[in-house]
Amino acid sequence: MSKVILVVGATASGKSQVAVNLAKKFNGEIVSCDSMQIYKNMDIGTAKITLDEMQGIKHHLIDVVDAVSDFSVGEYACMADDAIADILSRGKTPIVVGGTGLYVDGILYPMTFGGVKDVQIRQELEEELAKYGKDYMYAMLVNIDPDDAEKIHPNNVKRVLRALEIYRITGNRKSNLQEKSKNMKYEVCMIALNLDRKLLYNRINARVDKMFEMGLLREIKDLLSKGINFENQSMQAIGYKEFKEYLSADKTLEETIETIKQNSRNYAKRQLTWFKKYDFAKWYSPDDSLGIEREVKAFLEGAKYEI
Repeated sequence: MSKVILVVGATASGKSQVAVNLAKKFNGEIVSCDSMQIYKNMDIGTAKITLDEMQGIKHHLIDVVDAVSDFSVGEYACMADDAIADILSRGKTPIVVGGTGLYVDGILYPMTFGGVKDVQIRQELEEELAKYGKDYMYAMLVNIDPDDAEKIHPNNVKRVLRALEIYRITGNRKSNLQEKSKNMKYEVCMIALNLDRKLLYNRINARVDKMFEMGLLREIKDLLSKGINFENQSMQAIGYKEFKEYLSADKTLEETIETIKQNSRNYAKRQLTWFKKYDFAKWYSPDDSLGIEREVKAFLEGAKYEI
């Protein structure tokens, strides 16, 4: 089974630097596992790694999707598997880095999405959409499968209809059918970064302030001028969606900044909760470079790595 290193953790915890250091030490290339850094022209609000920060290490799955497009975890998993296979084929070490929990699951586990396609049922759903509208269809999904509905934005009509299609074909909710295999696709060494909570929040706040200094508001306006709007999936990201109220004069700029900081801190808490479910993760301070390198070295050299 192929070996893959993962570096996970909350936003602003220092994942990118740790991953670059490991790539330099162990002949690696990096696969981004961030649901927002995949989008083109969204650099500041996603804290996208710069060329200088990459330090010559090749990065995959950054700037690969137009910001106007929808993108799913299934599509990401396929692209990530291809990138990992490419890295391995050249004798290098794949290092996956990011904080998007669903994407991490997409890399770790084969996932099955129950139900086959049914042209007639899909046509019926399309007709209902045209007659009643997207809000009605989303409300139907909330009633049928609230767990799956929580993961889908109401404007992502494609995914809403697919979930309804699966339910009508199989009689089962998509969330019940979307089961992870007990077997992982790769042999993994997961390095999870842990920071003092107060320090993490201070870093998050400082990062948001820096985003504004770098021109986040200008980036938002540029995206809007290119036809990307707040209904697009890409603009649902923290650091972007909050500007809808500012641009409609419902919030001041100062209030918008504070909202982004609060939403980012809340997101960090959710990320840490997600990564704690992996009982095989090895938790380290991002400053413990020696300990992290020892862990990875033992893993790559075949020493026992308990899961």
